[in-house]
Amino acid sequence: MILLVVSASVEIPTIRLRRPFFFVSLYILAVGEGGHKPCVQTFAADQFDDDLPEERRVKSSFFNWWYFGIVCGSTSGVAVLLFGQKYVGWAVGYAMMAAAMAVAVVLFLAGMRFYRLQGPLGSPFTRVAQVFVAGVRKRRVMEENWGIYCEDGDAGTLDRNLARSRQFRFLDKAMFIDSKDASSKTRDPWRLCSLNQVEEVKLVLRLIPIWLTCVTFYVVQAQSNTYFTKQSSTMDRRIGHRFHLPPPSLLIILGLIIATSVAIYDRAFIPIARKITGHPSGITVLTRIGIGHFLSVVAVIIAARVEAKRVAVAAGNGVEDDPKAVVPMRVWWLLPQYVVLGVADVFAFVGMQELFYDQMPEGLRSLGAAAYTSALGIGNFMSSGIISAVQGMSLRYGRQKWLVDNLNRAHLDYFYLVIAGFCSLNLCAFVWISKGFVYKKLY
Repeated sequence: MILLVVSASVEIPTIRLRRPFFFVSLYILAVGEGGHKPCVQTFAADQFDDDLPEERRVKSSFFNWWYFGIVCGSTSGVAVLLFGQKYVGWAVGYAMMAAAMAVAVVLFLAGMRFYRLQGPLGSPFTRVAQVFVAGVRKRRVMEENWGIYCEDGDAGTLDRNLARSRQFRFLDKAMFIDSKDASSKTRDPWRLCSLNQVEEVKLVLRLIPIWLTCVTFYVVQAQSNTYFTKQSSTMDRRIGHRFHLPPPSLLIILGLIIATSVAIYDRAFIPIARKITGHPSGITVLTRIGIGHFLSVVAVIIAARVEAKRVAVAAGNGVEDDPKAVVPMRVWWLLPQYVVLGVADVFAFVGMQELFYDQMPEGLRSLGAAAYTSALGIGNFMSSGIISAVQGMSLRYGRQKWLVDNLNRAHLDYFYLVIAGFCSLNLCAFVWISKGFVYKKLY
């Protein structure tokens, strides 16, 4: 953040020097976020003791309020930068963000003596590799002839035991004790693995298909930062006679919708659903994510209908050839798609946080947090790929590209419908995968 302040405040002689300095600052910020986000959430969730029923119950609400804090922080940041750059400049806006980060670091360090610290468990990647190597080395060993190695003798492992599952049974061979293992005085970890170790690998494998379907959810989310904002820039954004909303300011409204939805979900929806289903969290995590997927499809269909209406209004008023013209249609027409997308985010994103924390092995929980976070970035790249494919196909089989600079002459509504169809197929895949998903069981 300090480098961003410098890039915006210090006079740099040429644009050729200013631009690289600015982008290097962004890359450093991205690397810092990549290391910070997965670890800080996992560290915060580890403050709850799963062996205590009350703390285990509260942990589900923790993920809701954790996301509430993230949304409030990011929304405040957008508001400060948007209105700060208009009245006091970019440098002051970035400086305020840097000061907020400094305060956050001080507060974090102030609580050091109160935190619950987990001991190191060794390299989780080594444990995963050992299961695959042992499974290959014992691929011809039959279960009925040998016993199973259940004890986990590795130092630092947790006391909880995972129940044996019936999925990915080819990995079970890694824990079978054959004649060579029985005659050996010491256990070779690359030839004989424990039941816990094998089940940890199965947990990771079960989450991979879920993660792939979650990537597609962020294709819809990417539109809120791009084409939703582009739509708003062509519409009437007046509030009263003097104030005009900047196009990106609708992201602030989206943040407020998400924050409000989180509070309603945690304080109203969960207690009601808990009474109906008897589930501690009201509904299962996969059900929550599935509802989010469904609502994202609804949001993009609404966006397509609103865009078709906007183009019709532009044509009816003779401004379809003027890309800078303000279409006589209030920007609040976009509010329904923002509302539905915000609610979808509360269901899907928070559900992903909880799933990838709870269902990952203890030693890989930071990787689980990184997995759902990486889905956001990959979803944005996938959105760019879909745009390129749509542009190529529409130019090849139609008279012009669907997506052009002048939205009044574009077919953004068609593009939204393509995304809706793509996400509908993804929803079907998610439902099919979820039916066969086996939750982690401890004994």
